Amino acid sequence: MTIRFSRASVSFLVLGAFLPLLGACASLNPSETKPVAATEIAAEIDIDQVAERYVRVALAFGEIDSHYVDAYTGPEEWREQALAANMSLEDMYAQAVSILASLELATPEKGEEARLRQLQRNVTAMIGRMRMARGERLSFNDEAAIIYDAIVPSYDVAEFDEALLELDALLPGSGDLGSRLEAIRSQLYVPKDKIPAVMEAAIEECRARTQMHYDLPEGEKFDLAFVKDKPWSAYNWYQGEYRSLIEVNLDQPFAITRALDLGCHEGYPGHHVWNLYVESEFIHKNGWLEYQLFPLFAPGALFAEGSANYGVELAFPGESRLRFEQEVLYPIGGIDPAASALNAEIDATMKVLRFSRIHIARAFLDGEIDREQAIAMIMKYSMTSRSRAEQSLSFIETYRAYIINYSLGLDLVRNYIEARSENNEEAWQVFEDLLLTPTSASDLK
Repeated sequence: MTIRFSRASVSFLVLGAFLPLLGACASLNPSETKPVAATEIAAEIDIDQVAERYVRVALAFGEIDSHYVDAYTGPEEWREQALAANMSLEDMYAQAVSILASLELATPEKGEEARLRQLQRNVTAMIGRMRMARGERLSFNDEAAIIYDAIVPSYDVAEFDEALLELDALLPGSGDLGSRLEAIRSQLYVPKDKIPAVMEAAIEECRARTQMHYDLPEGEKFDLAFVKDKPWSAYNWYQGEYRSLIEVNLDQPFAITRALDLGCHEGYPGHHVWNLYVESEFIHKNGWLEYQLFPLFAPGALFAEGSANYGVELAFPGESRLRFEQEVLYPIGGIDPAASALNAEIDATMKVLRFSRIHIARAFLDGEIDREQAIAMIMKYSMTSRSRAEQSLSFIETYRAYIINYSLGLDLVRNYIEARSENNEEAWQVFEDLLLTPTSASDLK
């Protein structure tokens, strides 16, 4: 299998209006579909064939929406045929509507109920992203609901301001909070020449702890690379055949506390492990060919990011994280372990502030605040420099409502697992059950 990345985004329609498009063939040419009665379709729909149509249309759409296809491990000829078809956006949109209508009439075999439900959600999300590509403006909340199957809460700015007051009392000195916080954080910055060793040690420990609970496929591995000029902090590019490329962005200073966050999130038991399960279970074992393509803008993204963020809590419960950092990572990075004590207290106080990014993103994307106001708010509630605030806003401008998947996704995954487990061992089991089931926000109740 090969990997190719694109570089060049509620079923709201009345079914009856699109019955002429309900062909079950894999063709990308809308003119080749024939009118079929709904009663005939219900008995004939093959979910695998419809899933193939979805993948082919998604590949074509990825050439218009350059971020849409996050990873693809299917037949290369499907991509070549999608490109050769040279469909217009309107043709892709009509095909997507046809695919969704077919899925709404399909009857899943036993054990494939969750598959069908998630496939419907994926196509709905693709239609939503196509609506945006056609120039339709969706509100932030509508975008989150259509694409990520999520209801985004409202957040009270007064709670963010209260957290700032608590930090003001906690941080030494007086004056600008950002400067005082930076004075503490800067003690944790790893020299550039030591960052690779710190990250490798962190990822290896994340892997070792994951292997205590899960049997990972033989030969699985990752490659680690360091990059710059990216809107994200780190990225897992899944390569197929149980391999990942993990890239870490060094645009900003690297705090040693990022190592385990990134090692668990991008690696074990986060994105890399989830992709291993998708390939081994969904694709190879179940034959669910739609999982050969991972769309970035789809309901699975919330579970992917939320579960990846929860991974560090799962792998390093309680005080075990701080203990490992102090005993292993700090010496490798040449950092004084004494610098960690106050930082842990700061992190606990700042937890509520992570939701400020969603609040700011919604206000900015809905036109309630302008770019300068958004940067100022990010600087205030993240207590960060203008350059970091601009990088954060660049992510929001690029990925839009995707921002909800990190903090809201984490809360949904954590709450779901904690409600079903009484200890860490049981939490690992519930987590694995989720990895083995197509999951999105509305399932995490």
